[in-house]
Amino acid sequence: MLFSPQSITFAVLLIPGYQWLDIVGPIAYINTHSHAVMQMPVVPESIRAKAPVINWHYISSEGNLNPVSASAGPPHIPTANFTSCPPIDYLLVPGANSSRQISDELSSFIHDRFPTLKGVLTVCTGSVVFAQTGLLDGVHVASNKVALKYMAEMGRLDRKVKWVGDKRFVRDGKIWSAAGITSGLDLAAEFARVHFDPELVDLARNLTEYDSNPAQPDPFAPILDGVVLD
Repeated sequence: MLFSPQSITFAVLLIPGYQWLDIVGPIAYINTHSHAVMQMPVVPESIRAKAPVINWHYISSEGNLNPVSASAGPPHIPTANFTSCPPIDYLLVPGANSSRQISDELSSFIHDRFPTLKGVLTVCTGSVVFAQTGLLDGVHVASNKVALKYMAEMGRLDRKVKWVGDKRFVRDGKIWSAAGITSGLDLAAEFARVHFDPELVDLARNLTEYDSNPAQPDPFAPILDGVVLD
């Protein structure tokens, strides 16, 4: 189903210490397809009319919306917290320390919003964070392979999730998951291919000068050779 020329609303979960590129890549790539970006003079009106309005909200648990520090880059100022976040279509979850335990407030927020979401996009160990809600049980999910290997060896791997070790990204129902950090760009490109008009997708590809990688073959799959994920 094509969204154009409708609007889409994303929320980006700002977890303290999150991997900076996990959100920067997907946000920038998906937003390149937006109506705002397509107002450039070089864009034909026929393509501009197909571009959706894309809204972004950046959420944290902080009621006072204090800046959240990532793994690099400047602190990110949230635009909403779990209470004030408006209705959203998609939730983007970046990776963080795989041993981080999510709060009851975050779990409640995700469970409250999940039934009405069109989809959840996780990047890197964002899937490990999200798996703590139980909403990935029985779902095929990609994640950072080094993290998966470490958790399997330490006996900390959530075996209720169907972890996929040989793909850069996976879609299972409304769960979209990317493996390592850079695969978030490939997940974003696949999201765009599925949801947006082909002419719009092709122009955005040229604007970003990015030729996305397919889900397979995954050159990093050997990281998990000999590791049992199920």
